[in-house]
Order: sequence, then C-alpha cells, then structure tokens
Amino acid sequence: MFVSVRDADKERVVETIRLLTSLGFHAQATGGTARFLTERGIPTQKINKVSEGRPHIVDAIKNGSIQLVFNTTEGAQALADSRSLRQAALLHKVPYYTTLAGALAAAEGIKAYMSGDLEVRALQDYFA
Repeated sequence: MFVSVRDADKERVVETIRLLTSLGFHAQATGGTARFLTERGIPTQKINKVSEGRPHIVDAIKNGSIQLVFNTTEGAQALADSRSLRQAALLHKVPYYTTLAGALAAAEGIKAYMSGDLEVRALQDYFA
C-alpha cells in the first residue's frame, strides 16, 4: 500500500496502517509519512513523489507493486502535485482513498474479507 497524508492526518492514520500491515500489507510512503510511521514501529519503505524523480509512486503503480492508496492533501499545490498519482491509480484500477474515514473503512472491510466474516447483502435488505 502507498500512504501519503497531510501532517494533520498522520497521527490518526497510524492504526489503520498498523491493521493493514498486520494483515500482510507492506507500507510504502513519501518521506515525511514514512519517517512518521517508522518512528511508530511500522516498517515503511520510502518512495519518491513524482517531483522527486524516478523511481516514484506512479512508476510503482504502473509496475503493479501498489494495490491500495491512501492520500490526503491540503492546499491547491498539494492537490495539483497528486494529479498524476490519482490518474495512475484510476487507470490501473488501484483503490484510492482521500479521507481517513475511507481508509479505515477499507481496512476494516479487508480484515472482514480475509477472516471470512464478510457478508454481502443488498442495500434493500437492510431497510425491508
């Protein structure tokens, strides 16, 4: 999985990433996020932003080594910088989450699926 979150989200993403690594996912992150996660005991490999040169995150997505993306941004420049990341994720059908709530829901869903505790029902069944 690839993780790059704004400073305000770093502390709150830790448990989600910890859950996914316990399920066998390997964390890759941009410099600041990788340092933050590593300091909290989560093994994390640093990967370059596109602007930092190759090999970078878009290369990793195209090569199939990223299956999940968590990316939160702040400000117009950060959003513009992540455009190629979002485009690569879309083109290569890699799930891309831009909120912490979405990241946690994805992690919990993966956990349920892997434990065999995932039940699929039609939405109408909940309101029948």
